[in-house]
Amino acid sequence: MVALFQVLDKVVASDSTVLIQGENGTGKELIARAVHFNSRRASGAVVAQNCSALNDNLLDSELFGHKRGSFTGAVVDKQGLFDLANGGTFFLDEVGDMTPSLQVKLLRVLQEGTFVPVGDTVTRHVDVRVIAATNRDLRAMVKEGSFREDLYYRLNVINLVVPPLRERRRDIPLLVEHFLGRAARDVARGAPVKRLTEEALRRMLAYRWPGNIRELENEVERLVVLSGREEAIGAELLSPRIRGEAGGGGDVPRVAESDLQSALETLERRMLLEGLRRTGWNKSQTARDLGISRRNLIRKVDRYDLEAHRERS
Repeated sequence: MVALFQVLDKVVASDSTVLIQGENGTGKELIARAVHFNSRRASGAVVAQNCSALNDNLLDSELFGHKRGSFTGAVVDKQGLFDLANGGTFFLDEVGDMTPSLQVKLLRVLQEGTFVPVGDTVTRHVDVRVIAATNRDLRAMVKEGSFREDLYYRLNVINLVVPPLRERRRDIPLLVEHFLGRAARDVARGAPVKRLTEEALRRMLAYRWPGNIRELENEVERLVVLSGREEAIGAELLSPRIRGEAGGGGDVPRVAESDLQSALETLERRMLLEGLRRTGWNKSQTARDLGISRRNLIRKVDRYDLEAHRERS
């Protein structure tokens, strides 16, 4: 992370396009906002949009706006997010999920600073710094033909790679301290900051954190709630998956890859079903709760045939 922060100092002084790469939950949007608020554009707006959250037509309208009557339901003119970000920064998350037609429109913004809203004939001009992020290998997508090569090079002017949390375990105590401090401020001004016992911290350091910072943040929030008025948070309050991964000290039994995949799919299916039931099958809310896009949730619901369980819920 030290190398990343050294690059960030130079990035904020520039106005070049940035491509942030890393797994889900590694804090890519936090980095984008940090770049914005420390740049010359800090007084302007910072706008964010996840490209995987909407279908092609809706994303087109959301990004570039539309004219009244341009499609069914377009009863008024709509200003696009690029207009709102004019003079500031636009964070485009999951840019690898953009369709070819939208890739062309984004390329035009990057090359010329112009776009045309849906259903309009008038070209609009914007001054926007684009910071894009993805958890996919865009270079491989270029070779496959699913991502434009010219757009890739336009986005990849400055490349920032955010390592997963399991590769920077030394950050975990600092992040835990930060999240505990924020939790105390949310409770009341002057509220005491809770702390982890040595055993609880040891187990958190041993866990692999597949959900990265987002998973760590959620776990700390959960611990604060469960600990009640106790200032010291013990290992017994940790989620079972975190308590178990550090325990014993013996060798971990080997399992076949197919068995592991099956177990992960079973766990994912159960989590999705529980999340949907908890929200009354509100897919948008469930997706937010689980930290995934609505489109991704719908794919998984179809994959596991979860709608069949709706009648029994």
